[in-house]
Amino acid sequence: MAACGEPGKQCQEEVAAAAVVVVGSCMTDLVSLTARLPKIGETIHGHKFFIGFGGKGANQCVQAARLGAKTSMVCKVGKDSFGNDYIENLKQNGISTEFTYQTKDAATGAASIIVNDEVKTLFNPAPAIADLAPQFYALSDVFCCNESEAEILTGLTVSSPEEAGKAALVLLRRGCQVVVITLGAEGCMMVSQTDPVPKHVHTEKVKAVDTTGAGDSFVGALAFYLAYHPHLSLEEMLQRSNRIAAVSVQTAGTQTSYPFKEDLPPTLF
Repeated sequence: MAACGEPGKQCQEEVAAAAVVVVGSCMTDLVSLTARLPKIGETIHGHKFFIGFGGKGANQCVQAARLGAKTSMVCKVGKDSFGNDYIENLKQNGISTEFTYQTKDAATGAASIIVNDEVKTLFNPAPAIADLAPQFYALSDVFCCNESEAEILTGLTVSSPEEAGKAALVLLRRGCQVVVITLGAEGCMMVSQTDPVPKHVHTEKVKAVDTTGAGDSFVGALAFYLAYHPHLSLEEMLQRSNRIAAVSVQTAGTQTSYPFKEDLPPTLF
């Protein structure tokens, strides 16, 4: 873990400097690439295997950091080689690890909360549960989920932008200030207390190589814009986040596919 020179002081300064703080999971990805998924009881050959860094919270934190955000990760990892490697990975991405702890117990946490200097809260309810506590809705400035999570949370079918808009309104009535439902290649739907008419934010069409972690790329990018470009309209933030997520799906892997700021058009900043 990061060392502090003068007890407490340097640590506090590091955390205070973070514009995006993520509370969530850090997982090691063991990835096998195969021509198709095996049937039950079947053994098939893979053509590639690699170990990568994943976990929804860490993925989003890495994407925000690579766009230039000052970030801090709050999580637990195991007291093992994977945990050691993960902490080093966070440091390599310029992420503060002052509150990244190691334990002999299993890593915990699946949902992420990202807070910026204006105390806005971006909440990603993954994995979703039907009986999510009401406080999560009321305390969320931006509540962002995907189609399957929206279905679990609302009990509605979400297979089109129109249906996503109806689900977003259900979530909005639970107390969220803004609801965003991501739709993969179809972009996302947004609705807010100030503008309760669902709006479809489209994304560019690209040839996807690997969509793993694309949702986390989107959420990490959105956190970056909320923290560093609060003057932008929410719709503009979502459009730019869509573009960054579209870049990520054109390369294999999770965090390895996330673009750095210098790899992106200056118009996004």
